[in-house]
Amino acid sequence: MNKEKTLEKNCPIHGKLSLRGKEFIGDIKKFSGKNSAVIELERLFFIQKYERYSKRKTRIHVHIPKCQDVIVGDTIKIKECRPISKMKNFVMIEKVNK
Repeated sequence: MNKEKTLEKNCPIHGKLSLRGKEFIGDIKKFSGKNSAVIELERLFFIQKYERYSKRKTRIHVHIPKCQDVIVGDTIKIKECRPISKMKNFVMIEKVNK
């Protein structure tokens, strides 16, 4: 393993980043910036007037540690952490195989 990968402080595995709060599983839609990605979550939203559900999407900005190798389209598990930047409050924990 590369020495640079093991010294990252914003990694829940190799660093000292504490995890708390919500946990989600979603697909990577695009990479945005250095060590960042955007994942998309689909959810069902109930419309009371028509008594039906509609699909809605939520996009979350995620920190990807250097020790993780992922590409666009992979399904990953993320967990909430302290704010890493203005937009990123989540960090990738692991890659989920389907």
